[in-house]
Amino acid sequence: MAIHIFECPKCKIQIELQRSINDESIPLCCEDGCNALEMEQIIVASNFHLKGLGWSAEGYSKTGVD
Repeated sequence: MAIHIFECPKCKIQIELQRSINDESIPLCCEDGCNALEMEQIIVASNFHLKGLGWSAEGYSKTGVD
């Protein structure tokens, strides 16, 4: 399950939803007076980083590993 961020194009409220990658449903805005507009998914950068010995930009490397 991944966290997806959605924003209402009208009132600009944002929500975070934990959803399956196969879930293609579009949430509706539930703010008062917003008329239940479909929200838009916000694309955010991942915070996944490979760190430590054995990893390099070209792939797995044995340099520095005994």
